[in-house]
Amino acid sequence: MMSFTARQNEIVLKIATAAQQQPVLSSGLWFHHDIRDNFYYASYLFAAAVDQPEQLSFYAKSAKETAAAVLLEVLALQDQDSNSATYGHWPLNLGTSPREAAPNVLPVELMGSLMAFFSSRYSSHFGSKLQQAFDSALEHVYRCGFYRQNNVFGHHDAKYTAAKLIFGERYEDAALTEDGRSNLGLTLAHIRKQGMSEYNSLPWFWHWVQAFTCAWHLIKDQAIKQELAGMLDFLWDERAAFYLKGAFVGAHCRAQKHDIPLDGNVLHDYVQFGDFELPAQLPRTEYAGFLFYEAPEVVRKRAINRSEPAEVKKVITKQTGEETHKLHSYAYITEEFAAGGMWERYAEFDNEQHRWDISLPVGRQEGVNQAYFFHPSDRNGNEDPRHQTGNAEVLFYKNTIAALYAIPEGTENRIIGILPHIEWMQEPGMLLGQTNQVYWSVYAMQPCALERLSDRYVVTSEGTHNGVIIEAISCSDAKRIGLPSFEAFAAEARRNTPTWLSGGNLSVRYVTCDGTKLELTVDSQGISDKRINGSAVDFSEYTL
Repeated sequence: MMSFTARQNEIVLKIATAAQQQPVLSSGLWFHHDIRDNFYYASYLFAAAVDQPEQLSFYAKSAKETAAAVLLEVLALQDQDSNSATYGHWPLNLGTSPREAAPNVLPVELMGSLMAFFSSRYSSHFGSKLQQAFDSALEHVYRCGFYRQNNVFGHHDAKYTAAKLIFGERYEDAALTEDGRSNLGLTLAHIRKQGMSEYNSLPWFWHWVQAFTCAWHLIKDQAIKQELAGMLDFLWDERAAFYLKGAFVGAHCRAQKHDIPLDGNVLHDYVQFGDFELPAQLPRTEYAGFLFYEAPEVVRKRAINRSEPAEVKKVITKQTGEETHKLHSYAYITEEFAAGGMWERYAEFDNEQHRWDISLPVGRQEGVNQAYFFHPSDRNGNEDPRHQTGNAEVLFYKNTIAALYAIPEGTENRIIGILPHIEWMQEPGMLLGQTNQVYWSVYAMQPCALERLSDRYVVTSEGTHNGVIIEAISCSDAKRIGLPSFEAFAAEARRNTPTWLSGGNLSVRYVTCDGTKLELTVDSQGISDKRINGSAVDFSEYTL
């Protein structure tokens, strides 16, 4: 396996090559959709020209000049009017005329700290004009004080805290540094006690990692550096708990389109773990090629070694005003797949809670690597399958997930399923399939329509009372219980169809491949009962 340095160099070269091939627009930038992509691509192109000129398929000197020109244009878009309400900020989406685009509060949060890192590492290779532009921009970032916010322990606050430490040290502001250190200690204590309220949220989890890794690289005070190491150890331990060869398994508080239903934001995983191939498409570049903190060996081994199945049971605290909510996150992770999600529905931002799925490792097959069903909260569920209502109850047991949907009258009376891009055998009430070393059985209460797209199958099933069960089992485990082939598995799945009941109550009973009896019921008041082998689900084993 390559070293992390080699994997970082691979990322730098890949993105630098993409940047070099990108035509520069009349604005002097490559992109108008997001200023940050210009900064990231220019950083990689500049770094490749400086650090790996012999590896480039193009002329390093001209590449460095192009990168410097784009960086200058990015820096020039900062609002440097100290009397402005957006002093120190950059625009986000640049539109048709970047010089006229309105500043936005988001770019500086992470980009400001990364600019400090980039300047620290590469300033000796800057020309005087670029050096002056960086020095000026960073001083305005420091003076604008965007980081002076109340700490509510989210991804914004992680970036504010890191910025306080970075700019406090850079400008010898002892009070700002101490404020950052205080925030760091409070944040780490909070997430150790309460869990991360932004559970498995992407790409924002990686903003935590980048912000604190950036600070860890730049801070010289060894005591603060050690506290930052404690934070990063926690974050990588959290990541490892839900890791399967590039996949971020289980429930997600929020996610971008490139992470649901396909794990696309994998660069930090690739550098840290390196147990999957770097994908051809890199939808989120950011600074994985520059920032690295090695997770503890025990954490890395736990993430990579999935030869024995593991169950992850975590409690997460959500605070809404004066109300405290306890959520319970479950994941069952094997070498070939992972299953799980969140037992409770919680109304996250824009209905983005990704409640549950069965995930495959990244790159094991073409197309999406997640399978799940949901009741859409809008009519564009087929195009953007991230927004779902709370009209679902779930039951998780190792490799099996059951879900019931009691859909109120007057709302969208269909559920949508996303399945991997394989040949599915469709039979009355069920689908059967195989992905590499995994057999799948999918049962639906109501009739289903199956549509094949370029990277997935989309399942649509109508009815105000509906339900699904998905069971996945590795070929080796199937063989171990007497199902030596897909045909044998399929025959057993046909014999083992669930019992659906709909009337006053909505319920399903199912016996898994290993003989475990599952029962999920939702009564007319929406109260659910969840039983495994006759016993109610027990959350006593769920911990932080």
